[in-house]
Amino acid sequence: MAVRVTSLLAAAGAALLLQAPAWAQPIKIANIVELSGAGATSGTNFRDGEMLAVKEINAAGGIFGHKIEATTVDTQSNPGVAKGLAQKAVDDDVFAVFGPVFSGSIMVSMAETRRAEIPNFTGGEAASITKQGNPYIFRTSFTQDTAMPKIARYLAGNLKAKTVALIYVNNDYGKGGRESLMKALEPVGVKVVTDVSTEQNQVDFSAAVLKARQSNADAVFVYLNEEESARALRELRKQGVTKPLVGETTLVGQKVIELAGDAANGAVAHVGLTVDAPMPAMRAFRAKFEKEYRYLPDHNGIKGYTGMYILKAAIEKVGKLDRKAVAQALHGLKVSAAREPGVILDVAVDNNGDLDRESFLVEVRNGRQEIKQVLPALGAK
Repeated sequence: MAVRVTSLLAAAGAALLLQAPAWAQPIKIANIVELSGAGATSGTNFRDGEMLAVKEINAAGGIFGHKIEATTVDTQSNPGVAKGLAQKAVDDDVFAVFGPVFSGSIMVSMAETRRAEIPNFTGGEAASITKQGNPYIFRTSFTQDTAMPKIARYLAGNLKAKTVALIYVNNDYGKGGRESLMKALEPVGVKVVTDVSTEQNQVDFSAAVLKARQSNADAVFVYLNEEESARALRELRKQGVTKPLVGETTLVGQKVIELAGDAANGAVAHVGLTVDAPMPAMRAFRAKFEKEYRYLPDHNGIKGYTGMYILKAAIEKVGKLDRKAVAQALHGLKVSAAREPGVILDVAVDNNGDLDRESFLVEVRNGRQEIKQVLPALGAK
């Protein structure tokens, strides 16, 4: 009898073992991000924020008992490389893709994830990203079309500016921002009197700054990548520009502040996310990130972190691991920070995959961002 019971137990155990892989099947995530090249700061922050969220979710038991298994590859800030890595992610049958962050790269690579019906989260801000009718692309940041009207109102209302000198980077990100800014400035009566195009990885900004200075515009709007933003700020101070220096999130990023030093002080920007926001949830995130990675995150770190929690909320809403159903659920999804603390701020996703939530107007003082104003979500107005 003992032998028969033992045999039955062994058979039952074997059956459970056969069932376990289906239940324990990991949720495979591919991080396709910029770890080298011009986007290294953005991509590293984005990956680290997302991986911090993965660590927390897995420690809490995963999603419906499924642990998240994330792998990371480097696009080298090259759109062609990003496309190839997206193809590999499709071949690996991942559940979702995070990245790239650079707009030029996601514009190329997202065709692969769309073809395979894989949800793809990006930190890219170019307005055109979510205007392609792609039902599988989702932002973790504001689009330029929602960010630029806020900064245009600041230029016209707070600064009383009538003219602006614009220095922008000649890539998808920069050209998209320029176009959105132009549209936002027109109805508030602000004119761009100098329009200066620069190149990605540009080192010398003396000529660009000289054109901006000679225009005698009421303010200078700087829209460049992180490293270039720091170089431009140093050159603006070197040439004695005293007019207000204004920009979007990138201009006052932590890496820019570190590289530009005192030259960053006084720069003002609209930011969708900042670790200096005066709220307990953001302070908690900042402390966890610094403890884990030993550096201060910028907005990209927050975007990676909150993006993973938005995906978690969508999976839980659907109730099963179904990529297509999760993508459908993401459109129109509203997640409250009270219910899902990992999103930090209440967030809503629209039918294009764009976000709406509170944002901030900040000024760099003494080497850090200081909140000047909390701006409500557009849907709250």
